[in-house]
Amino acid sequence: MRVEATRTLLAAAKDVSARRFVYQSLAFMYVPEGPSALAEDATLALHAPEPFGTAVRATVEGERLALSVDGIAGVALRYGQLYGPGTYFDLDGDFARQARRRMLPIVGSGAGVFSFVHVDDAAGAAVAALEHGHGIYNIVDDDPAAARDWIPAFCRDIGAPAPMPVPGWLVEVMAGRFAAVTMQRGRGASNAKAKRELGWTLRHPTWRDGFVTRL
Repeated sequence: MRVEATRTLLAAAKDVSARRFVYQSLAFMYVPEGPSALAEDATLALHAPEPFGTAVRATVEGERLALSVDGIAGVALRYGQLYGPGTYFDLDGDFARQARRRMLPIVGSGAGVFSFVHVDDAAGAAVAALEHGHGIYNIVDDDPAAARDWIPAFCRDIGAPAPMPVPGWLVEVMAGRFAAVTMQRGRGASNAKAKRELGWTLRHPTWRDGFVTRL
């Protein structure tokens, strides 16, 4: 999907003399080191444990294809964790189901940082990219959050029980090293470049106003 479908779409774009090509990418594929909010030039987790490593490499190859076509301005939008209607974080979404079953714990220190973006703002970034920018942009809100902060808030928003603390070593045994590292040492992303070059503005600058209460 990330590679072959992108090649097909780019071929079609050339056939119709398109001037711009917008590619959907991910803002949570950076190596977990450095500041809590990373810029677009941060090191990518190309060698992350499977199955995420394969997903990262395919996504990055899709970015490369989108940005390398002569005569077409390529824009790669690295979206953060999408929340809002119809997402995993909706009242009927997958994360809500996990939270109600107490399967969304705070792992170890809970210091892993996540960057979110409301679906309305994700759509706004895509619209902005139709007219502005060239290259790679993180599309996230203004408020990167540690797991120990956003998970309890999410549980409160949906009326789920408070999250349980779980040792990092146990999560590594049960769910793998990648999950344990992400929840304890993951990094968020900075939106400064997108605001500056795309002219993108946020309707929902922070997830703290509510994961599921806004339409």
